[in-house]
Amino acid sequence: MSDIPGDLKFMKSHEWARVEGDGKVTVGISDHAQGLLGDLVYVDLPGVGDSVEAGTACAVVESVKAASDVYAPMSGTVTAVNSALADKPETINEDAFGEGWLFVIEASEPDQANELLDPDAYAALVDGDE
Repeated sequence: MSDIPGDLKFMKSHEWARVEGDGKVTVGISDHAQGLLGDLVYVDLPGVGDSVEAGTACAVVESVKAASDVYAPMSGTVTAVNSALADKPETINEDAFGEGWLFVIEASEPDQANELLDPDAYAALVDGDE
C-alpha cells in the first residue's frame, strides 16, 4: 500500500476526489484499487460536458483480470478528461494519485465532499480488506 495523499477524499468503492479551490474536483481510482485490478489495458471515460451523479457509474477501467465501473464521487459536469490514458492506461498503475487521474468535474453540490471518507478512514477500510 502506498502512502495516501492527505488532500484526497475517498469512496468505499475506491475512487478518490481532490477538491480544488475553484469548485473543480479531480477524480481517479486509488492505488489500492489499481493494485487489485492488475495491469490496466483500457479506460472508457465520460465525455466533456457530461453530467454525472454522485454514486453512479460514469467510467470503466479494464485490466487483464476484469472490467470495473468507476463511480462519480460527487455530482457535477465533466470539464476535462485525461485523454492520455487512451494510449497509456497503465499510467493509472504507475501513478494512481497523480498522472493517472481520470477526469475533472465542476461540482454542482460541493457539500457532497463531506460525505466522502478522509484518508485515515479510507486507510482503515483498505486495511480491513486485506
